[in-house]
Amino acid sequence: MSDATQRQQSAITMTADQAVAMIPDGAKVAMSLGAGAPPALLDALAARARAEPTIRIGIYYMLSTAVAGRSVLDAALNDRLIPMSYFHSGVERALDKARAATDAPWVDLLPSHFSQVPRSLVEHVGVDTLIATVAPMDSDGCFSLGTNTDYALAVARKPGARIILEVNRQMPHVRGDSLIPLSAVTALVENDAPLIELPAAPRSETDDRIGALIAELVDDGACLQMGIGALPDAVCAGLVHHRNLGIHTEMMTNGLARLIMAGVVDNSRKQIHPGVSVFTFAMGDRALYDFITDNPAVETYPVDHVNNPDIIARNDNVVSVNATTQIDLNGACNSEFVGGRQFSATGGQVDFVRGAYMSRGGKSIIACHSTAAGGKVSRIVASLTGPVTTLRNETHIVVTEFGRADLKGKTLAQRAEALIAIAHPDFREDLAREAHALRLLRG
Repeated sequence: MSDATQRQQSAITMTADQAVAMIPDGAKVAMSLGAGAPPALLDALAARARAEPTIRIGIYYMLSTAVAGRSVLDAALNDRLIPMSYFHSGVERALDKARAATDAPWVDLLPSHFSQVPRSLVEHVGVDTLIATVAPMDSDGCFSLGTNTDYALAVARKPGARIILEVNRQMPHVRGDSLIPLSAVTALVENDAPLIELPAAPRSETDDRIGALIAELVDDGACLQMGIGALPDAVCAGLVHHRNLGIHTEMMTNGLARLIMAGVVDNSRKQIHPGVSVFTFAMGDRALYDFITDNPAVETYPVDHVNNPDIIARNDNVVSVNATTQIDLNGACNSEFVGGRQFSATGGQVDFVRGAYMSRGGKSIIACHSTAAGGKVSRIVASLTGPVTTLRNETHIVVTEFGRADLKGKTLAQRAEALIAIAHPDFREDLAREAHALRLLRG
């Protein structure tokens, strides 16, 4: 590092309290998602809001964690630090539960495909501030966004944006397109703290059964996108004997990283970004974060690139695996609404449903357990009880523990029959009766 660079860095390095004091009343702040959320800055901003009850700052984000839940998303501060979520987590669900007791409105949601969030933030919302965790500055005078390039990079590149970064030695420096130059930074705060980790969810026999059914659909040389949770982990476990797989995924997970380390993934047959595994955000255990640190086999890119269906489709044989909460007899999926409330959001599901099917030889898979609520509720239903996340026109293959249903090329009647066949046996008779009442089936 040159003397001039060192002086420049020192000039903008300050305490977290000093940094958040630079955020004006009325600001629109983009908070990095998941492991990229900066704990020292969030704690300082929450402390400022407690001391300034008239302040009003919008917090725009996806997938918040306990770090935000105990600071800027504290229910007592929601009138000052106003949550504007693109994707709910347990934090927002807890806030909604508390609000229900007082008839207060739900935490507000901005419906959007993940690929569109950068444009939404920069162009439509007009965010003016980014707060994010970054890796220490490299020899070229740049900070890597590490686990979270996603929408953060777009905000960092917005002309005139206020860029406040928390430098953490435990944040991995990741290759690809994730760098913010020192010259663009407004303020730096140093805080070495463990990153939020996402332990592997325990897998059930049902998860493993579904995972095995999906793994049978994956050919050697396929390019993978996996979602989050026990089901995708079960799919990864079922792929350990495959060869020459590739990865182009929004989220890098423990399961995908294990496939790379095992030599199952070599990205040798990819048409775009050949030879490297591509992601836009990573969330898992410390071993995952160590694995992606300066690893030439792994690269990160902004979400409007990674999740762009046209980019996804440039790879052949893309296999996309995503979960849902409900599927109706037409094949439409509600993947975000449970019990009359927003549970998560669209995220990148539709991006990859479209991109995978556009890929030559691609397969878009929607997977779920056949039942919920301890077996009391069927996930395959006559009519959805929430918004349509994935349109019936776009659903390709549906998998439950009772089998697979390829909906492409099928009429509405054929779709209903195929979906009833993979529903839990306890609900098939009722579903058939409802299908007849809807005039989907004869007899």
